[in-house]
Parts: sequence; C-alpha cells; structure tokens
Amino acid sequence: MAANPMRPYVGRLAGVREVATGVKLFQIELTEPEGQASLAEYKPGQFAFLSVFGAGEAPFGLASARGPYLELGVSALGHVTNSLHALEVGDPVGVRGPLGNWFPMDQIKGHDVVIIGGGIGGLPLRPVIHTILDHRADYGHLTILWAARSPDLLIATDEFDEWRNAPDTEFHVTVDQGDENWSGNVGLITKLMEEVAPSTQNTITVTCGPPIMIHFAFLTQQKLGFTPEQMLTTLEARMHCGIGKCGRCNMGEKFICVDGPVFWQYEVKEFLEGFL
Repeated sequence: MAANPMRPYVGRLAGVREVATGVKLFQIELTEPEGQASLAEYKPGQFAFLSVFGAGEAPFGLASARGPYLELGVSALGHVTNSLHALEVGDPVGVRGPLGNWFPMDQIKGHDVVIIGGGIGGLPLRPVIHTILDHRADYGHLTILWAARSPDLLIATDEFDEWRNAPDTEFHVTVDQGDENWSGNVGLITKLMEEVAPSTQNTITVTCGPPIMIHFAFLTQQKLGFTPEQMLTTLEARMHCGIGKCGRCNMGEKFICVDGPVFWQYEVKEFLEGFL
C-alpha cells in the first residue's frame, strides 16, 4: 500500500463485462509503478476502494488478481457505482489498496474446503477458488455450493464448467426461484447444504453473501457438525475510510476494514445476530 493510504493508484479500465443482472466485473490495469507492484500483494479476501474521478470512491472485495489485471465486481446501487457502470474501456480510475486481512490460505492447506457463495457475495470467494485450483495438490477435496435469488443473478457462470471438471472437486448450484429456462436445483442454499452434507472431517468452510444468508449458513453448518473454528466468512459493510479511522464499520471493538473483512464464525456470531 502507498505511504499515504488515502492516495489512490492511477489505473485504466482494461475490460468490463456483465456477470449478472446489474453486476459488472471490471478489469483494471494499474499504470503507476507503485500500483503495478501492489498487484502482487493482493491476497484472497482483501478489498480495495475503486474511484471515479469527480464522483467518489467505494469499497469492493477482490474478485481476482489472477493474471495482469486487478478484478473487482460492482453492483449498480448508488451514485459512485452507477458512475462506475457508465465508464468505458480505457477510462481512468483510481484504486486504493490492498486493504484488510485475508483468507488464511496457507493455514488451510491440506484441508478439504467447502465454498458457500450467495449472489454477488460469490465474487470475493472467486480468488479462493482460483488459489485452490491453481495449487490443486496443496488442498484436499473442494466442494463449491453456489446460489442466487434467480438464475440471472448467478455469478461467474462462465467458470462453472471449469469448476465442475476440476480434479477432486464437486460443484452444486441452486436458485431461490427458477424461470422458464432453469432446470437445476430450486431452494435456499441452506437446503442445498443439507442435501450435499459435506464431511466435517479435516474441513474448513468459507462463506460469503448477505449477512442474513451468512447467519443461516452458519446455523446449518453447525447442524451438520462444523465447529466455529472450522467456519470462515468475509463481511461487507459500509466502509468510508478503509483504515479504521472513521468508525463507520465498527463491530463492537473491532473494525471490519482493518480487523477483517475475513473472520472466523465465533468472532462475528453476535454481529450477525443483530441483523435478525
């Protein structure tokens, strides 16, 4: 990160594609030497602030640092995100990061891993999947459970075949409500979890989605026999500074932007219950 953590690196939009209804994946080329060097520092689970000059900035979880570009997923929900959606390839952007902690990928080597992704919350889990698939011998059996409210909101559909066909990997997908073209599973991801019933032996789970989904996913995992020490998640909140100074993302005595966004279940249990 730059000596001044509030200064963004200058970059350009190298590519953009719609990955779900209202969600775009931005490929960003960092053009400053310091920014280019920072790309190697990004770890799965970290986040960055992406800015449109003259409009502002907003935080987004890392969707990938695989290859020469930084990838961030953006849902059009407000002034800054709508301004980002209006950008075209070649337009300048600012990137402030990497920020926050990350998934302990070294610590979970040798374990089976269960990935549980809901909606746009699947994007911060994409680097975890990439890391496991790119270093397949370092990890045990991989189970990917993927969900969205409807088929058009499923993320990373162009990677589904790669995941299905990867060694020692199983992939399951469901939607809350199907449409006339959907022939797959229908139901909440908690139902899918119980149907698949992944083994708890030597297993770590990694979950991301809306807070209410994470809460009930944790309850289902506990029902299946997982302990709080086996369950990881990443949280997204309304962060303003990213360096623990403004207090916008406090979770008791912790700040999601510096103490997280990655936490074990026992660290966030009371926080998630506050959403009920």
